[in-house]
Amino acid sequence: MPKVPFEEVVGFHGHVCPGLAIGYRMALAGLAALKEIRAKDEELVAIVENDACGVDALQFLTGCTFGKGNLIFHDYGKSVYTLYSRRTGIGVRIAWNELPVPERVGGDRDARVRWILGAHEEEIVSVRAVTIDEPAKARIHESVRCDDCGERVMATRVKKSGERRLCIPCWEQEHGNRTP
Repeated sequence: MPKVPFEEVVGFHGHVCPGLAIGYRMALAGLAALKEIRAKDEELVAIVENDACGVDALQFLTGCTFGKGNLIFHDYGKSVYTLYSRRTGIGVRIAWNELPVPERVGGDRDARVRWILGAHEEEIVSVRAVTIDEPAKARIHESVRCDDCGERVMATRVKKSGERRLCIPCWEQEHGNRTP
């Protein structure tokens, strides 16, 4: 598998940070474990459990994106990704080990990034095989206009308020942010 330079991921994300380095190492470990390369379409599925900087590295390296429907977000606040190959039916769960950084690194952000990028994989991430139900492929749904704001909204996300069809923000404004 060709290794994408970290600098290319930084160019996508916009800056160097430990979180991006963590996501980079996790995504590389997952791809290697699956023996996969970047998805052109929906060949890979990524399930991420946080919305931190590392997810940008995962998107860049795996080709999994919200737009293609093969990036799934679970807001668990964990540095964990699950990658699934539709080609093989194999999944892996990659977790950041969150080991204490060596004393020599201290509070130096750049040194921490260098340490993350240079550490042995087994020191910083754990990768284990998992069995998951294959996520559904992306579907395209009809769009309709919200009867309040007039913006187009996916028909599957419309909320009814009497006879009116409302987008979620308009429904929440009308109903005081209550979940239906």
